[in-house]
Amino acid sequence: MKLISACKKQARRAVWLVMLSGLIVEPAKGAIMEIKATFRPDPSKPMDNKFINETPVTGHCELQPEFCQGRGLFSLLTPIEFESIAAIEARHTDKRKGAMFKVPGEWRMLSVRNVETNESSELEVRIVSIGGRYYLNDTVQNLVGEGEPSDDNSVWHRRLWGGTDWTWAPPSPCSGSGGGMYVYPTWRSFFWMTANASECAPTAFYRIASFRYDQVQIGYELMTPNPLKMSAGHYIGRLDYSVGPGMDFDMGDIMHPSDSTLTLSFTLDVQHTLKVDIPPGGNKIQLVPAGGWQSWLQQGRKPTRLFRDQAFNISASSRFKMQLECQYSQDGKTCSCETLSPDMLCHSISGSVFRLV
Repeated sequence: MKLISACKKQARRAVWLVMLSGLIVEPAKGAIMEIKATFRPDPSKPMDNKFINETPVTGHCELQPEFCQGRGLFSLLTPIEFESIAAIEARHTDKRKGAMFKVPGEWRMLSVRNVETNESSELEVRIVSIGGRYYLNDTVQNLVGEGEPSDDNSVWHRRLWGGTDWTWAPPSPCSGSGGGMYVYPTWRSFFWMTANASECAPTAFYRIASFRYDQVQIGYELMTPNPLKMSAGHYIGRLDYSVGPGMDFDMGDIMHPSDSTLTLSFTLDVQHTLKVDIPPGGNKIQLVPAGGWQSWLQQGRKPTRLFRDQAFNISASSRFKMQLECQYSQDGKTCSCETLSPDMLCHSISGSVFRLV
């Protein structure tokens, strides 16, 4: 019997060791958001040399595009959610014990690197808004439990937060974006413009036993590099933000995130144009002496130089190099004849090719 009991203890111990080792070895998760911008020069707009953000818009800017377009604002739904680890007490005095929001609102710089040439450029980004949906453990009417009856859910949500309206007048220094908000008995949506890295913290006037955020979204602005100073190709870079109490994205001490890192992964695509315009017939060039062939035909005077000027136009949106290559050359710098004889000029003139690099 003692042997069986000892074996059971060892088995339980082994199970706990396996569970603990799994917790230790398992890597921390992180949410990754892809952001893509492209530069394609427009010949009709030669002064418009900017990247176009081609990242699919999700969240508030998808619902209210006119609000975001005038501000150069882009919104992204993130996969991160927040769950309370304790109740939010009524009229709490510590803002970190309630619904607090602090985002990394300062400009941050990162390098993007050309995947083929290793050439690098600098990109800047900042977070300028935060939004999502909050969920209550009960209906807002039951949580408040007092006041004049109303069929308007927004009235009860304002009472819950002591008159603060999460749509039009969130706590200072944040400001509302207005419109496109949904308000229900147990949840409501919000989207706030944040001011730099300042904290926005409404105070609950009634106890909330449990609280949760989902569909958390951020709004961001970009300062992209000058594409005219970049070689064509794909550039990649990433910027990591920490998420949690005291981190870059700080929602206070009560609201804990489902992921500890939010990564913005950037891809910049530079597509320069290069165009060569040759006039009609310019693809066939005849070399002739000065004054034509009459001196050779009538007087037998051999020309000392054969030439032909051919104009063509090159337009490009970036720097480039042009090289002339000859089929035959005596010095590596000029084109020459294939063969020379006392009674003839050239059996054939060496072909030449322009290469644009």
